[in-house]
Amino acid sequence: MRGVLLLALIAVVVLAATGVWNPFPGVWDWVDRSEPISEPDVAWQQRVGGTPKSVTFAGDAVVVEQRTRVEARALSTGSQLWERKADWAAVAGADRDSVIVVGKLLVKGYEVLDPTTGVTRRRDDDAVAVWTYRNLLLDARCTQPTDCTLSAWDPRGTAPLWTAFLPGVGSGLFADNPGLRGTRRLTANRIEDGVAGPEPVPPLLGFPVDGRVHVVDTATGAVLQNVEPGREERLSVVGGRLLRITARSQDDSCYFTISGRDPATGQEAWRRAGINVRTADKAGCVQREDPQGARNVLIGVAPDAREAVLDGYDGRLLWVGAERERLIAVDDRYALVRAGDQRSVVARGLGTDRVLWSRPASGKAGASLTPYAAVLADEKPNRLVALDPRTGRELAVLRTSANALAVGPTGMIVGEGREIGYVPFSGTAGAPAPTGGRPGSGPGPGTGPTSGTGPGSDDDRCGPKRELCPDES
Repeated sequence: MRGVLLLALIAVVVLAATGVWNPFPGVWDWVDRSEPISEPDVAWQQRVGGTPKSVTFAGDAVVVEQRTRVEARALSTGSQLWERKADWAAVAGADRDSVIVVGKLLVKGYEVLDPTTGVTRRRDDDAVAVWTYRNLLLDARCTQPTDCTLSAWDPRGTAPLWTAFLPGVGSGLFADNPGLRGTRRLTANRIEDGVAGPEPVPPLLGFPVDGRVHVVDTATGAVLQNVEPGREERLSVVGGRLLRITARSQDDSCYFTISGRDPATGQEAWRRAGINVRTADKAGCVQREDPQGARNVLIGVAPDAREAVLDGYDGRLLWVGAERERLIAVDDRYALVRAGDQRSVVARGLGTDRVLWSRPASGKAGASLTPYAAVLADEKPNRLVALDPRTGRELAVLRTSANALAVGPTGMIVGEGREIGYVPFSGTAGAPAPTGGRPGSGPGPGTGPTSGTGPGSDDDRCGPKRELCPDES
């Protein structure tokens, strides 16, 4: 028997060496075959070169950022389109107008790549930091530590739309999307923080420089304010306002006051006291974090421990939870709330008392709101569910322990380890929020709320101040 097996092995080796018949690739493919990462199975499943740092839809391509490389794969098949070395990568633009911005750590400059071909569309050799949005790309370059220029570009443009001068960009502002003074998103297990992809640029951005905050109008590039916070203050730019958040320590507690100011004049537009926006560090009341929220809204806790959502522009209470209800996801249209009985998730339209939909979920369910779908991640059993955020209609239901990596107009990318897969949505996904006609075309200095377009109205896709819709003029 040993002799027969030896002769058979020699015969197979000879046949493989002469090219007559080679079973070894098929055997290796069988050994290396990946188990499906979900049930039902995904449309396609591929193993990438390393554990993804981020995954983003870019038109007909899927961009996978890894530790030292970036690659693009065809949305239809998952096959690799191109790959190149890069220490960081980010997507700017929307749908088929998307581009990929790549660079190296501690090296000035970046390249703007076509998502489908990987061809360089534009190259910069001086920028130290880049910020990417659905309708704008910002970069900062410094001739000296205290002399920097901020430039705005159309994602596929070749000339800057405007430039602004800043006295430095601060330490730690380098590579892609360094932190600015805004809001912190709610997070959830098994749902990546960047699952929604690039967002529309806010009307105002707050750049921290040497302990001060420089407020820049993203439509014109004008630097509207250069403000130094007080000893008990935290500055944040939300919904077209400069927020001055004061946390005062007294009786072993923190007492909060929020003042929303017009960025052009500095005058106070609204004020609220007693709402804890979770910026302070325990009883010392040292504010080390931005307030939680998303886009034009921020989240706080009332004195009676009920959670609330505030409009950053005018300070209105858009939603106040009931006892034991917990907010798990929010944007400026909807709020997803874990019910007090810990047995369901409820969707509400902000600014109204309407319950849009409700579905059973465990007390550990997490969620995220994107322009195209609301994503729920549940445990015991493990589930990933994509829903139309307005109606609650199921777009995809998966039995899987994988993570939700990216959500796009036609489906979502899920992944576990080095395996990623594409899950197409059934029917049509939720309508995306429009990118707007011009960058920052929202609540600017001196503008007031637009009647009839608040959250929960028929036109709530535009945001509470129509900041995501084109200028009607």
